[in-house]
Amino acid sequence: MADFGRIFCIIWVTCLDLIFLSKITVAENIELYKNIPCNQLPLTKINCSYKRDCVYGDKTVGNCTVLSNTHCLGDKAFQLLEVPCSYCYQLPKEAHDCELPVHCKSTLPKPVVVKCFISDYQHCLGSRSFLKSVKCNWKSGYHWSTAFALSVTLGGFGVDRFYLGYWKEGLGKLFSFGGLGVWTLIDIVLIGVGYIKPEDGSLYVF
Repeated sequence: MADFGRIFCIIWVTCLDLIFLSKITVAENIELYKNIPCNQLPLTKINCSYKRDCVYGDKTVGNCTVLSNTHCLGDKAFQLLEVPCSYCYQLPKEAHDCELPVHCKSTLPKPVVVKCFISDYQHCLGSRSFLKSVKCNWKSGYHWSTAFALSVTLGGFGVDRFYLGYWKEGLGKLFSFGGLGVWTLIDIVLIGVGYIKPEDGSLYVF
């Protein structure tokens, strides 16, 4: 019974903390936007509908209302006259915030598909999240200068290959003394020109 009582007290205190924190969050939201014009609120705080019978590239109209729990300056129902007549995925890439492509091979020409989002302050038509094909250009921290320096100084022991993640080739170089020097020289050239990249498919950090 004592254990049950302690568990009940912990749950009760946790619930009270959550209620208290939620009240603080609501109060902070009220303070955050109360001095901002309603027509400048982020889209997370307003509901908008747009006229879609427009020509791509022109401007269209948006009718917006502020959410009931948000306080701001001015009318809570307003009209926007300068909304771009474009679907969200058609906006310039500067308006997109896309997930970084990871665990793909930068050496392959095939693009990868990532999920993109639109800024909370950017009005557009259609879904605000979408898929987009991009080049694989992620970096995991491998430095070209480090790889090249290791190839020149310790390449005969396969340290450059170990560093880049090619442990099998590294063992081959280690036990063959760098292919009697030939393999070492070849790797110096290939790493120097950037032909040999990290095994995980990422790009070098220069």
